[in-house]
Amino acid sequence: MRRPWLIGLGLAGLLVATVGAAVSVGSTATAWGDVYRVLSHRLLGLGASPDPTLDRIVWRLRLPRAVLACIVGGGLSIIGVAMQTLVRNPLAEPYILGISSGASAGASLFYLGFLPPLLSKAVSMPVAAFVGGLVSITIVYLVARDGRRVSVARLLLAGVAMSALMASVTSFVTFSSPEPDKLRAVLFWLLGSLSGARWGLLPLPALVTAVGLGVMLVLARPLDAMLVGEEPAQSLGMPVESLKRGLIVLATLVTGSLVAVSGAIGFVGLIVPHAVRLLVGVPHRRLVPLSFVGGAIFLCWADLAARTLLPGQELPVGILTALCGVPFFLILLRQRAYQFG
Repeated sequence: MRRPWLIGLGLAGLLVATVGAAVSVGSTATAWGDVYRVLSHRLLGLGASPDPTLDRIVWRLRLPRAVLACIVGGGLSIIGVAMQTLVRNPLAEPYILGISSGASAGASLFYLGFLPPLLSKAVSMPVAAFVGGLVSITIVYLVARDGRRVSVARLLLAGVAMSALMASVTSFVTFSSPEPDKLRAVLFWLLGSLSGARWGLLPLPALVTAVGLGVMLVLARPLDAMLVGEEPAQSLGMPVESLKRGLIVLATLVTGSLVAVSGAIGFVGLIVPHAVRLLVGVPHRRLVPLSFVGGAIFLCWADLAARTLLPGQELPVGILTALCGVPFFLILLRQRAYQFG
């Protein structure tokens, strides 16, 4: 009974160390003591004012980026849990099911000015990303329905097809943009990047992710029942169809909001929940919070590698998560049985 608590404490300690490494490591190395002095002065008002250059590096550049990595990584991980529970298969995640691609298409249409003027004035980029993701996953869900049930095989295939379709829409919009100066920035963003992180961008994704985490924790028991099967869950009084629709809306809301600030970062929601499930099992009261922490750790390290791997250059973080996620996905797919145990 103590094992999940020990794992949780270990992951929490690792998260603190990870954020510390993300703030102190970079093109300009920063000592842990300097990081501590900046944070003590900023958060607690202790000590003298730090050097302006050091303050800018730690407080204005690296710390908001590390916090955004935690928000995005944790949010994508809990949505991965939601998608895997929805289809009762650990191969599902927002990127594979087309939510991320749809959100990217919606955000690209808004950012590059391809929406009608009246519509573009009425929505923001997070709203455009949300609508794009909702359209994509709705089509996938409708195609995957087989009577009253959702076919897992159809869902995965429809998700792959919709991802390709939305990616083609994004590519068309990007390359036909009347503002070529935005082309490189948009392409870099669509591959996933946290380089634009600043404190003013954090409240909305943090709020949406916190709501998603809270809803998932409240629904822990119904989600456990869903893993047994739809008919047993219905026999226990669970509103299965309402729960499905709620999970789709929640996944789209969180994913769309995160894509709007970080671009399309794939496979976090596939790798992390599966790894955490191997450690603590399938009960969602443990799986959801530990997946959030694990996702934060994973994306922090991926972003740290993205900005330090090549001297003087920064890689899109989505490239590194894909390099980790694709082999992981293929290994799972190769297994004869990849259902929940």
